[in-house]
Amino acid sequence: MLTDKEVKNAEPRDKPYKLSDANGLYLYVAKTGLKSWRFKFRLHGQEKLLTFGPYPEVKLSEARAKRDEARQRIRNGEDPSGARKRKQEETRRARFEAAQALSFETIARTWHEQYKDRWTPVHQADVLLSLERDIFPFFGTLPLAEIDSPTILRVLRVVEDRGAIETARRLRQRVSAVFVYAIGEGIATVDPAAVVLKALKPMPKAGRQPALANPTEGRKLLKEAEASAASPITKLASRLLALTQARPGMVCAAEWSEFEGIDWSDRQFGPFQPLWRVPAHRMKLKVDQKDEEVFEHLVPLSWQAVDVLRAVRRLTGRGRLVFPGHRSSGRPLSGNAMSYLYNRVGYHGRHVPHGWRATFSTTMNDLAKKRRRLDDSDVIELMLAHVPENKVKAAYDRAGHMERRRELSQEWADMLMKGMCPADDILAGPRRN
Repeated sequence: MLTDKEVKNAEPRDKPYKLSDANGLYLYVAKTGLKSWRFKFRLHGQEKLLTFGPYPEVKLSEARAKRDEARQRIRNGEDPSGARKRKQEETRRARFEAAQALSFETIARTWHEQYKDRWTPVHQADVLLSLERDIFPFFGTLPLAEIDSPTILRVLRVVEDRGAIETARRLRQRVSAVFVYAIGEGIATVDPAAVVLKALKPMPKAGRQPALANPTEGRKLLKEAEASAASPITKLASRLLALTQARPGMVCAAEWSEFEGIDWSDRQFGPFQPLWRVPAHRMKLKVDQKDEEVFEHLVPLSWQAVDVLRAVRRLTGRGRLVFPGHRSSGRPLSGNAMSYLYNRVGYHGRHVPHGWRATFSTTMNDLAKKRRRLDDSDVIELMLAHVPENKVKAAYDRAGHMERRRELSQEWADMLMKGMCPADDILAGPRRN
């Protein structure tokens, strides 16, 4: 074993040399006179070297203490040189950098796939379509690390400039959700969309959605919309929406399996009772109600509504969806399709798809007052799927007053569709009524 005096008196030579101590520790003396403590050991069959520092900064006793500590770690199966830890860190960093190089669109589609089962089919399609339309064309190809807050804000400003304030705010939420997902996966470190919220335009004060006052005005809208060059699927969806008092999302995501009591081959409208059974998970309900059958909604169908279904069945009857989207038969029609149609024919700010519910409610409640049928107001609420809080009452009301509901549904359809062309004519293309 070395002594302090031997270490101190070690002089440089023509070549570097070693002065051994014990248990793998030795003093390395360079030609320049520089002295350093080194420790040679074997781990997993491989010879390795660990440097403890220069002499005299590190004294002999300190070097031996470091050696003993290293030997203890070796006995525990650890690598005292930290090579394994460095390798793990290098691997982690390489994976992180590779993940960061993935495009925003790639990560966003992975996020959507991960979370889509928590959403209704309509919302699934709406989320992805909004990203495809307003986000991916601008920075979808960029790596996450290259997307900053000003980049996101510039894109959202474009959406705001077309008057879609609410859409811009929803898009920010979705972009932010993608970054939060990436942070959780170790792909990103910050969410640049988070700070953009305060820079967006404020939401306009909520008000009643624009709706036409009566079925005469509604009929005029339908005629103008159906005479346009829009897709027949969108036109037929619009007509069914107007006839059924449903919410737009219910119509867009309707599936053929939900309709019953219809003879698809019979062109006559005979004595049957067609019904649309909308499952609870597609209704506007609290989350804990969406899995309960008691909250499904029953829609009695007028013969005009059946006429629409028979017409669109010629186009989409082989698929699952009654009104598939224009880009993919597996996705529902976009909730914006009917809105854009109404806007194009001059009804922007005058009537929205959801407004049919208000038109129906106003018209039928006014008639109920004139006829002194005060009970009809409760029936109309049922037709609008305003679900009672009490489950027992909901179970009773689900099919309650069905005969009267059918009568009101048919009366509304007769008023609205007076003089309108058969639904089959919509398949033939634009025409003037």
